[in-house]
Amino acid sequence: MDWKIKFSSPAEAIKAIKANDHVVFSHAAAIPRLVPGELAARKENYHNVLIYHMLSLGEGEYLQPGLQAHFRHVTNFAGANSRQALAEGWADFLPCFFKDVPGMLGGAFPVDVAVIQVSTPDDEGFCSFGVSCDYTKPAAEKASIVIAEMNENMPRVGGDNKIHVSGIDHVIPCAYPLPVLPPPRITGVEEEIGRHCASLVEDGSTLQLGIGAIPDAVLLFLKGKKDLGIHTEMFSDGVVGLVEAGVITGKRKTLHPGKLVATFVMGTRGLYDFVDRNPDVELYPVDYVNDPWIIARNDKMVSINSCIEVDLTGQVASESMGLKQFSGTGGQVDYARGAALSRGGKSIMAMPSTAVRGAKSRIVPFLAEGAAVTTSRNDVDHVVTEYGIARLKGKTLKQRAESLIRVAHPDFRESLQQEFNKRFKSSCNYSS
Repeated sequence: MDWKIKFSSPAEAIKAIKANDHVVFSHAAAIPRLVPGELAARKENYHNVLIYHMLSLGEGEYLQPGLQAHFRHVTNFAGANSRQALAEGWADFLPCFFKDVPGMLGGAFPVDVAVIQVSTPDDEGFCSFGVSCDYTKPAAEKASIVIAEMNENMPRVGGDNKIHVSGIDHVIPCAYPLPVLPPPRITGVEEEIGRHCASLVEDGSTLQLGIGAIPDAVLLFLKGKKDLGIHTEMFSDGVVGLVEAGVITGKRKTLHPGKLVATFVMGTRGLYDFVDRNPDVELYPVDYVNDPWIIARNDKMVSINSCIEVDLTGQVASESMGLKQFSGTGGQVDYARGAALSRGGKSIMAMPSTAVRGAKSRIVPFLAEGAAVTTSRNDVDHVVTEYGIARLKGKTLKQRAESLIRVAHPDFRESLQQEFNKRFKSSCNYSS
């Protein structure tokens, strides 16, 4: 077919979007750039258009004050450009595991129009979803209309991660650079956390890592390990160095051996160049990658996630600060459970011991009022701070509290002990 007859300008393409439509934007670094801006510029033509996406590295023009009558954002993961809209009430938060989003799309959230970003087509007419497969591919498959920004700079990434041009209704040719995230600054605190986490990783383990200073710090201390693998929701630049150093080989993986498996990637231009046409990198939809039973098929699965605070029973809050929605559940629970089901698996919650420049302990008697419990105390295995490792699985509430106080910041151990004494009618020897 002559797919170029589908070429369209952004202004022409968005005519396919009607009042009251449910629209899905692709995710993270693959967020469409042209259509969102065009919609905001022509807002008077639109009423009550519901727009779903998760994390977005775009400008979020449709999220600005005053556009509530025209566009309403619905999400299960808050980001920097959507937190104000959620806090002010002109966006809606939908509690949902990341892995369940593909099932939600077309059901609880119908997909009238999917607005995606793809690579240019190969000789057989297939475009890659590039750096974002996750819910993007399922959304495109379920949408009544598909608008694709076909970006010459989008990497071609393997796995179950492509769409044929015949499945696209409007093609907007473009050549803008993908948004990038600079490498995080790693302090001495993150280094200590990374050192402790790395001590739990055995040779031949398969890792799930997120993005940020803590995951990158963990990677710094894995250079002496052998034949590590990757099965993760996402990965960033830190993984590349260990692949090039021969530490991450995937040789001992019991699922997808030799492959770096993820559902999206996000980082620098160097990362995007690394995954482009790399036969060792495979992206799959999130309902596969984040399925705990799929995760568990990797022996020695090690899940490493960060969190906001942990209470003395082991309940973990990772997505909200009291009533303020900060992020979302993502895949944290699924990987904690997948690691627990894995033969030889471990899950880790890692965080600095304090927040607000040392003014607040992250290990607390009670979670902040209104905070969501992201990972239940029944699912939490290891909690790591710069002061050490607290193993919670198989311990009583009293033993858990003692272990957590020992890895709390010294400035807060006395007050935590006072709560311990009141709750358990005994003293806590937190110095041992």
